[in-house]
Amino acid sequence: MKKTKLFFFLFLVFGLHLVYSQTVEITGRVTTALDAENIHVINKTAQVFTTTNAFGSFRISAKLNDTLQFSSIQHKLKEVVVDATILIEKQLDVHLEEFTYALDEVVVGRMLTGDLFKDVQNIEGKPVTAMQLGIPSYQGPLKTQSERKLNEATSGGLIFPLINAISGRTKELKNHIKLERKDNLLYDVRKRTETILFSMETLSETSRNDFFYFCSEDIYFVNRCKNKSDLEILEFLSEKLVQYKSNLETETN
Repeated sequence: MKKTKLFFFLFLVFGLHLVYSQTVEITGRVTTALDAENIHVINKTAQVFTTTNAFGSFRISAKLNDTLQFSSIQHKLKEVVVDATILIEKQLDVHLEEFTYALDEVVVGRMLTGDLFKDVQNIEGKPVTAMQLGIPSYQGPLKTQSERKLNEATSGGLIFPLINAISGRTKELKNHIKLERKDNLLYDVRKRTETILFSMETLSETSRNDFFYFCSEDIYFVNRCKNKSDLEILEFLSEKLVQYKSNLETETN
């Protein structure tokens, strides 16, 4: 009997150690009175980072006692240490406070209204561009940070691109760009269809964020939603909603 209890105790300790020592993906959400998009989420311990989407949601890998740092120019810096509860629930909600700047009033030249578009229109003359001056410059869309890193990893002669290819860095950057584009597509899909979809269907507000991530995990998500009409996207989402509700019922039972 004593041996059985000892074995059970050792098994329990080993199991808990295994759970707490492994790295898991934590899904979280940042709430704020300001814009919750593009807030930096940094795992200072593991040296990995991500940014929040338009809804303040993020995903990041972490393990027990890792320190997560949340920062943006508009908010006060906040750090959270991953404890056992966060690790088990794999969920983290963080509220950030607004960072206020106290500046003396200074007026230089023309008075500005604070409305960027109006102030730009009030500027006399036309802005000087590289194209007007005949200077060769890139005129396409601005590259993201990941796209710039990939460009650096695959250029600069033969040695560095070869090293990055062998080490797996090039593949990692390509996967990161793929995930970024997928998140952007998910944001666009949700923005275009959420109101229409849930005027016809029912799903609690707290479950909608999880539902859209559920849709994005489908292997056909990009093919069914990229460059598609709202009607085609709604057809796909309706199919996924049936599956999602069925999964919820199964978990409840």
